[in-house]
Amino acid sequence: MPELLTPQPTRHPDPTTKATSLAYLVFERPDLDNAENFLRDFGLTVALRTTDTLYLRGTSAAPYCYRVHKADKPRFVGMGFTVGSHGDLETLARLPGAGAIEKVTHPGGGESVVLTDPSGFMVEVIEGQQEAEVLPRRPPLDWNCAGAALRINRTQRPAPEPPEVIRLGHCVIEVADYQATSAWYTQHLGLIPSDVQVLPDGSPAVTFFRLNLGDIPADHHTLAMAQGFMARYSHSAFELVDADAVGMGQRVLRERGWKHAWGLGRHILGSQIFDYWNDPWGDKHEHYCDGDLFTADHPMGVHPVSRDAMSQWGQPMPASFTRPKPDAAAMTALVRNLRTSPDISVSKLLTLAKLFG
Repeated sequence: MPELLTPQPTRHPDPTTKATSLAYLVFERPDLDNAENFLRDFGLTVALRTTDTLYLRGTSAAPYCYRVHKADKPRFVGMGFTVGSHGDLETLARLPGAGAIEKVTHPGGGESVVLTDPSGFMVEVIEGQQEAEVLPRRPPLDWNCAGAALRINRTQRPAPEPPEVIRLGHCVIEVADYQATSAWYTQHLGLIPSDVQVLPDGSPAVTFFRLNLGDIPADHHTLAMAQGFMARYSHSAFELVDADAVGMGQRVLRERGWKHAWGLGRHILGSQIFDYWNDPWGDKHEHYCDGDLFTADHPMGVHPVSRDAMSQWGQPMPASFTRPKPDAAAMTALVRNLRTSPDISVSKLLTLAKLFG
């Protein structure tokens, strides 16, 4: 693996392109019916379903934000990002290992180039996707705050039904080759670090990356990356209109028998009010509202990592939240990456286990 001249996380001075949004996630599942049942209860709407592919959307103009392919085994495949021009696709198509520019057959159309990041996740970069019609959703509820009453002679009675997901907000991955993977996203998609949580030795444990949209405010993070011993999906997050929607989501998902992962609470970095749920295959999906927004000139923050640093209030993060399944594949990856990855060591893994185990 080539030596990195600039330790990560940092901004790249001249990125290949600048992504304009995180468009969708791609999964493989053995049972599309079960996937659809959970995702509908979670608050997504089916945009299209074929014999072997399921597309779901929020209420925003994105034609879809979640794609599920029928497969023998469950797997997180990767992410789709949008860019601003066909020239961006041409530039990306010249990268080593990149696919050719192809017409998109998924909802919204456009053209795309398929890339693979250094940790093996697929990254589809798309341009020219057509927007869909915005779906109706309820407005945020009026709150009566001390000294500022907005609701007089009216009550709060949100309906006990799945909350309306507005859009995909971010995805979080764990990687072994942290430096190479972080550098790839900052160089080729122009992502910039908002905050990094560091281990006692100063090495990065988690970095929260946002889009570089210049003066347009961007979510505190669109992609977050955690140091682990293998490449794996951690969770994805979907925006709801307000805290009542997050709370109603918890009620509905619990009543319908789905497994809770963590929440309610409010994060420290990003500030989102959050609630996490496991899908039928144990993959975590987050409802959130009220996240921070930064313009491109906002500097990066550096913070010590700990379990307590994950939330301002709410129940402590359970140990199960960051613990991978102890299966043969995980053990094989652990042994292999301890030998080959420059970013992990036994001492670093013991430190992470002490902090989060």
